[in-house]
Amino acid sequence: MTMQFLNPVTTQTWTNGRHLVRCVKVIQETADVKTFCFMAEQPVMFFFKPGQFVTLELEIGGQAVMRSYTISSSPSVPYSFSISVKRLPGGWVSNWLHDNIKAGSELPVHGPVGDFNIIDHAADKLLFLSGGVGITPLMSMTRWLFDTNANVDLEFVHSARAPRDVVFHRELVHIFSRIPEFKLHVVCENKDDIGETWAGYRGFLTQPMLELMAPDYLEREIFCCGPAPYMNAVKAILRANHFDMAHYHEESFAATPVEVREDVRELAEQAEAAEEALDQTQLVSVEFAQSDRRIHVQPGETVHAAAAKLGLHIPKACGMGICGTCRVGLKSGRVEMDHNGGITEEDIAEGYILSCCSRPVGPVVVDF
Repeated sequence: MTMQFLNPVTTQTWTNGRHLVRCVKVIQETADVKTFCFMAEQPVMFFFKPGQFVTLELEIGGQAVMRSYTISSSPSVPYSFSISVKRLPGGWVSNWLHDNIKAGSELPVHGPVGDFNIIDHAADKLLFLSGGVGITPLMSMTRWLFDTNANVDLEFVHSARAPRDVVFHRELVHIFSRIPEFKLHVVCENKDDIGETWAGYRGFLTQPMLELMAPDYLEREIFCCGPAPYMNAVKAILRANHFDMAHYHEESFAATPVEVREDVRELAEQAEAAEEALDQTQLVSVEFAQSDRRIHVQPGETVHAAAAKLGLHIPKACGMGICGTCRVGLKSGRVEMDHNGGITEEDIAEGYILSCCSRPVGPVVVDF
């Protein structure tokens, strides 16, 4: 049975798009972090660039929700992929995942996408900086480097509230104990309720602390992921020391906001008012072929905004060209697309655009 399932002749390769997957395992990493492991019903090789992410398509309380999560597993284990999610106070989606996704649960995912990855920014000397659950993309990268016997010099600095909150701690210790060129540093906040004996670094990451851990940090390719204040503090240290920020990379999205459908009637009224106020020659025509609808919008407005004004709901999650959820086909015309890694060059060559960050240059026809 296993040989039939893993038959290389019938095995497909994962490509950016919508895929139905099944949860096969749930791992309790810490008190508030779970890892969800997914496989396809038919064998699929889940190849992706370590550090990339997927967008889950969920239905919560009868409402469609899209939410992006970084893949924490490595493509060196190709028949499955995993995401690691922290339960957040008041976190609508994260709490729902913790409470409802179990082995056997099925759901659609979109992806993989993302410019934040170790393949596109390879280097011989690396510095990984993570805070809290921001460790997930860097864990994917570390697993990949370890599994592929990469000849790199890696300094990994992780900040957590307490020792018990260090996600993947045992695995990190194992990996870093086996390769002399890999060095692990863990920082725990200096709080009264830390609750455990801790002889390592305490407090928040500072420049003197970073200099002790990685004296040559200014010579390294840096990958950073964590809460916004953490990443801002890291960038402040680097800029104060004239680090070449072309060698700094960060995961640029936090928790995706809850998807809320626009009030299309109000938007339509605004569009009508805007059209009346403008010279008609300044407006740009946007046609949606499948829906047989057309609208004229102001220069600089996105394809997604044009759809919303017609009451057409193109699914989206991030709104910043990151997640790739709002991908649509461009049948004719030209757009200016300012995306952040949510679409591949292959997709663009095939005529796809991301509606949230594509602005028509002249009349366009969209396949939606």
